[in-house]
Amino acid sequence: MKKSKANGFKRQFKDALSYLRESRNYILVIATIFLAGILLGFSFYSQLSFLDGILDGLIEKIRGLSTPGIILFIMQNNIKSAFYGLLFGAVLGIFPLMNSLSNGVVLGYVMNGVWVNSGIREFWRILPHGIFELPAIFISLSLGLKLGMFIFQKNKLSELSERARNSMIIFVCIVIPLLIVAAVIEGLLIAAYK
Repeated sequence: MKKSKANGFKRQFKDALSYLRESRNYILVIATIFLAGILLGFSFYSQLSFLDGILDGLIEKIRGLSTPGIILFIMQNNIKSAFYGLLFGAVLGIFPLMNSLSNGVVLGYVMNGVWVNSGIREFWRILPHGIFELPAIFISLSLGLKLGMFIFQKNKLSELSERARNSMIIFVCIVIPLLIVAAVIEGLLIAAYK
């Protein structure tokens, strides 16, 4: 019985990986929109000063937290954001597109601020956790976008069910582990530069 369940999960995981490979174009769309958001945030820095309040609010939430507390906060925040991007993608994929653009704008805004205040050499602080976080977010948002495209399929309900199952397997087995690693790296970096 246990062997049968293990084989069943292996098959499902293999199907989910195949589904992920088939989602390359969706990942490309999400990454392109994210990069466009970075360019917008970087270019229109002076018009986006309202983001300071949002960023200050986030900084205030981690102020006084221990390193494990910071890691846990980042992990919860990122997993929740990635999950919502996936889940709310069922509504024609609109939320993942908006999420990708807005996150790109915020990153572009932060990058411009860092560049103006400290120069390009400080960008390296963003890179270590981004290596794990960005692929996880791109995967999650692209799966949300693809989930929303079920509406254009012939057998809508069965397509929605199949896409949701594959997306959840990928979310649990790939996205969450990547976000955990990213949160640990980011939390350690934040603690080191407090």
